[in-house]
Amino acid sequence: MKIGTKSILFGVHQFLWHPLTVGLAWRRLFCVWPTWREWFCIFVHDLGYWGKPNIDGPEGREHPKLGARLAWHYLDTYDGRNVTVATIPRAYHDLTLYHSREYAKLHNEDPSLLCWADKYSVLCEPRWFYLLRARLSGEIKEFKSHAVPYIGSGSDRLWLNWYRLKIANLKEIREILDSK
Repeated sequence: MKIGTKSILFGVHQFLWHPLTVGLAWRRLFCVWPTWREWFCIFVHDLGYWGKPNIDGPEGREHPKLGARLAWHYLDTYDGRNVTVATIPRAYHDLTLYHSREYAKLHNEDPSLLCWADKYSVLCEPRWFYLLRARLSGEIKEFKSHAVPYIGSGSDRLWLNWYRLKIANLKEIREILDSK
């Protein structure tokens, strides 16, 4: 089973737990609960990891596309009428597609609000449960490999503490929290 599939089934992007923590992060950051349409986007935003051989590699970086297509199809279309793509607003498509900072940057777009809630969600769940899922899926190896220049080959717990601190100190998240 590929790591992307494991991530969705029982890893960091687990299809029930992760959306709940993203919704909680949305509430903490923006002081409102997501609307039902935003909840839909939250639930589908990482489904594109299914079948991917990596999380941060070239294939994993393309994961926002599936959720964005689902959001566009179910939320941005007009009652299934046959209209051209150019005439249909893409608000929920873009909210979902640009939840990835890297994907947004690649397309010269700003990251969406979902990006910041997705990132902040790691601060909205117990450390032990996040680490358990990251270890079960094998994602922890990939995550830690990116952090070697910063923390060396430290423990899983050290990596998670470093990552949480990195997220808490993102300029955009600090600005959102400071604007409350």
